[in-house]
Amino acid sequence: MVKEPAHILMVDDDDRIRDLTKRFLTMKGFRVSAAADAASARRLMENMAFDLAILDVMMPGEDGFSLLAGIRKGPARDTPVILLTARGHTTDRIEGLRLGADDYLAKPFEPEELVLRCEAILRRAQKTAPPPDEIEMSGMVFNPVRGELKSGDERIRLTDAELQLLTILARNAGEPVSREDLAVLTSAGLERSVDVQVTRLRRKIEPNPKEPIHIQTVRGIGYRLMPD
Repeated sequence: MVKEPAHILMVDDDDRIRDLTKRFLTMKGFRVSAAADAASARRLMENMAFDLAILDVMMPGEDGFSLLAGIRKGPARDTPVILLTARGHTTDRIEGLRLGADDYLAKPFEPEELVLRCEAILRRAQKTAPPPDEIEMSGMVFNPVRGELKSGDERIRLTDAELQLLTILARNAGEPVSREDLAVLTSAGLERSVDVQVTRLRRKIEPNPKEPIHIQTVRGIGYRLMPD
């Protein structure tokens, strides 16, 4: 039985980038449908199923953030999403992660890197079921959509870096995420900075931070979040 190629939705208002990316992804074995704006993308998603969506953030009219938010509330809510943007500000990255983006790549980008990120996300999506809306950890509850960690009625304050890290781990609950990926997907930038944020986050979550049961170290890889 021949395996169907993954179907990718490419949304970008720049004709050149959209066409070149579609051509490159197709050459790499993906099936690609393209849209020049959010409205066209919505029409495609109403009639076709996609394994992954690549959304440009800076589009005229409805931007990529708004389109992503709409996807996460609709029937295709579990579709993995990569955001593309010319803006490299930390606040944009945080906003994308808060809305449920799976990855974030700044323009200009190497097409080969985009392919590798697509392949990694698709492998991860095949392995894991959609994450729960809320994750419980020793009496604490984390809601990735709201970006909120609570102990009973008390909200636990998280820094932007801690929230980014916990959100990514929560969206891959039970699965190891490499330190390299965590450095790329958060504002940490360096793997060493990821380790520092993990230590700080453990102090807020773990019953005994010196013997963590929720944010576990996976030797030679990185970290994984284990809910109750």
